[in-house]
Amino acid sequence: MIEQVIAAAGTAPSGANKQPWRFVAVQDAGIKREIREAAEIEEREFYARRASETWLGDLHPMGTDEHKPFLEVAPWLIVVFKCMKDDRADAMSDQVYYVNESVGIAVGLLLAAIHHAGLVALTHTPSPMKFLARILDRPDSERPYLLIPVGWPAEGCTVPDIHRKPLEEIMIVDRPEERSS
Repeated sequence: MIEQVIAAAGTAPSGANKQPWRFVAVQDAGIKREIREAAEIEEREFYARRASETWLGDLHPMGTDEHKPFLEVAPWLIVVFKCMKDDRADAMSDQVYYVNESVGIAVGLLLAAIHHAGLVALTHTPSPMKFLARILDRPDSERPYLLIPVGWPAEGCTVPDIHRKPLEEIMIVDRPEERSS
């Protein structure tokens, strides 16, 4: 199933069809533990020194903190890397274009495929994330983009009570009517 959701992500459009993404699927318990330990170091710094009071206040309703046990509990971690050069042997050049946009679209497809498969995911962005490249032995041309724990919904899990903006707040047809001429 993990192969299938990553294959779906790989169908995303990209600048000049360079497909500047790499998905590292981690199932090994030792590697997941290593990732958790490194992520929690960054998270302790974030919560203690890097995040503003406003940011921490915005996070409070979700109940997040520096403890990230889900990084070991989830059966899979998908670590998404953005490729800063095209390293395919048959590439016309090593240039890549619209990397963030292309990888963002691929991640959107990945998350939709995960959801469609009946799995659950969490987008996690410990910052900085350089430790992921080191732990997963990725080349300098690949930069961590997103860490996604994936699995079946845990029985009795707590899901934050979050609400989405209503359609009328996120969709505009043509242009706002209040616009002056």
